[in-house]
Amino acid sequence: MIGHVLLVAAGGALGSALRYVVAVVALAWLGPSFPWGTLAVNLVGSFLIGLVQQAATEALVIGEDARLFLTAGVMGGLTTYSAFSYESVRLFETGATWQAWLNVVVTTAACLTVCLLGLATGRALFAPR
Repeated sequence: MIGHVLLVAAGGALGSALRYVVAVVALAWLGPSFPWGTLAVNLVGSFLIGLVQQAATEALVIGEDARLFLTAGVMGGLTTYSAFSYESVRLFETGATWQAWLNVVVTTAACLTVCLLGLATGRALFAPR
């Protein structure tokens, strides 16, 4: 158990560092008009989590330690959107279409809503007086 936690933590550190580097490079190359860095890590992370999960759970070419390091660790640090994408796709693939759409709509709407609430709360708490 503790070994798995350390694997995930190490992968998370790597993923977080990669996310930062991608954001800085995207800002320098493409400017601040759109969150290109976030889009890039979300797209790459969503692709990679699907690839790694397939390689680990069905093709059995990646072991459990590597799967944890890469998915929960690196992809978790790079973007949590990858986990959301994988879980939604798996629901669709298993025929749980209603639950998949519920996950997509509720997660998207709820996360945007609570982000707005967090911004409003922060503005209320930390506004200059």
